[in-house]
Amino acid sequence: MTDSDSLHKTIRARLHDVLVDAEFPELPNFDRGKVRDSYDLSGNRRLMVTTDRQSAFDQVLAAVPFKGQVLTAVARFWFEQTTDIIPNHIIDYPDPNVVLARKMTMLPVEVVVRDYLTGSTSTSIWSMYHVGNRMPYGIELPDGMRKNQKLPQTILTPTTKGGMGDHDVPVTQAQIVERGMLTAQQMKEVEEAALKLFARGREIAAKHGLILVDTKYEFGYDENGILTIADEIHTPDSSRYWLASSYEERFASGQEPESLDKEFLRLWIAARCDPYKEPIPDIPDETLIDFSARYIDLYEKISGKNFEIEPAGIPVRERVRRNIKKFAE
Repeated sequence: MTDSDSLHKTIRARLHDVLVDAEFPELPNFDRGKVRDSYDLSGNRRLMVTTDRQSAFDQVLAAVPFKGQVLTAVARFWFEQTTDIIPNHIIDYPDPNVVLARKMTMLPVEVVVRDYLTGSTSTSIWSMYHVGNRMPYGIELPDGMRKNQKLPQTILTPTTKGGMGDHDVPVTQAQIVERGMLTAQQMKEVEEAALKLFARGREIAAKHGLILVDTKYEFGYDENGILTIADEIHTPDSSRYWLASSYEERFASGQEPESLDKEFLRLWIAARCDPYKEPIPDIPDETLIDFSARYIDLYEKISGKNFEIEPAGIPVRERVRRNIKKFAE
C-alpha cells in the first residue's frame, strides 16, 4: 500500500492540479451535476466525467486532488464485483476520471440502504431520530438508541432527487407508489436489487476490515426495460465506511468512528457552523490533503491494489480533454 508520508507529499504537490470544470465546447450536449459533468452522445451513450469538485450540504465547497479518479476507480471495482446481481451502465473507461456508459431512463428516486443510526445531513436518520422522530421514512425505530448504533435490521430509505443546490426530499416506499413515481412491482424490484447489492458490499468490506455503514443507489431502465445500476456504486461519496477494528471501542466511549468517506468533511463543517443556515468556512489545505488521502486509502483497502497516480506534467484537465476528444461529433 502507498506510504502515508509520501502520499501526503504527492497530494500537497498537486493541490492546484484539480479538475473543477470539464466543460469542453467541442463535445455535444453538455450537462453539469454536483460532481459529474456529462455529455449525451449518439448511439444511446453518455460520457460522464467525474471531477474533483467536493459537494456537501447541497453545495460545492472545494476541489480535492485525485478525488474524481478515486471515485471512478472505486466504482469500477464495485461494478465488476456485482455484475451477477444486476447489470450496470458501463461501456468503457477512456480516462481515469471518465466513464463511457449506456444512457438510462433514470428513476425519479434514489435509495439509501442503512445498517447504522448515523448521519449529519437533513435526510439522515440520526438527524430525524435525534429530534424525536421514531418513524423516519415510515420505518419504526425503538427509543433509547444512540448515534452510530447498529440498527435492529437493515433498512431502505428513499428520497426524491435534488439537483444542483436542491435538497433531496425523504419519502416512504408507500408514498412513491401512491404518487405514481414507481409502480409497486418496480419498487419491489428496486428494493430487492438494493438489498442484494448492499449485502455484497458489506461482505466484501468486512473482509478488508471495513464496515459498509450505508450507501446510496441510483437505478434506471435500459433500452430493453431492464433495471440497471448507474451513476456510482459504493464510493466514499455515496457511502459511509468505518474502520471495523476501532468501531466498538469508539462507540462505547461516545467518539465518532474512524471513517474513510465524505462524512469526515461533513463533520468538520458541522463543528464550525450550521451549514444549512450559515456560510461554510474555507476549508484549509491540510484538511483537503487528509480528505484525499482517506479516499485513496479506502480504494487501496477495498481493492487490494496500489492507487495509480498519473505522472505530474500534463494537467488533469488537459489529459481528460485529450482522452475524450475522439467523442467530439
